[in-house]
Amino acid sequence: MKKFLIVGLGNVGDTYVNTRHNIGFKIVDEAAEEHNVTFETDKLGDIATFRFKGRTFILLKPSTFMNLSGKAVKYWMDKEKISVDNLLVVTDDLNIDFGTIRIKAKGSDGGHNGLKDIQEKLGTNVYPRFRFGVGSNYSKGRQVDYVLGEWNKEETSLLIERLPTSSKVITSFGTIGLAKTMNEFNGK
Repeated sequence: MKKFLIVGLGNVGDTYVNTRHNIGFKIVDEAAEEHNVTFETDKLGDIATFRFKGRTFILLKPSTFMNLSGKAVKYWMDKEKISVDNLLVVTDDLNIDFGTIRIKAKGSDGGHNGLKDIQEKLGTNVYPRFRFGVGSNYSKGRQVDYVLGEWNKEETSLLIERLPTSSKVITSFGTIGLAKTMNEFNGK
């Protein structure tokens, strides 16, 4: 049986729930809701597991805070014996227009501290990642305030449309593979 670890990046705590930086949490929450599973607190994060088309999907929301996400990712990959090919990291991206999906097989951390820590802990930048565009509507030097800021009303209403599509990326990754998922969803 094939197992996949889907990691939504974000920060724990009520302060961060509706921030742009927590889109990874929101997307895995959507997948959990769609598949009628709930998260339970476990070592280094909250975990929810579901089966779909003969595959097991383990959803992880690290409790290590964004900048130390690699510790949780590495722990759960080792515990569940999941290869780097079956890892999908879901994160925000300032360099992509709001709501746009970009899936890649590898890449740089792009200045994203969560991705930087994962890359350090795994010893490679070759792992699948799903970047969700949060846009770059901020003043020079205000990047941190922007990603840690809450969604505005327009973004919130558009997220209602974008989250179900984002959840489909997860199951597509596990069933039809990375290349076909990239072809199907990139730029949408």
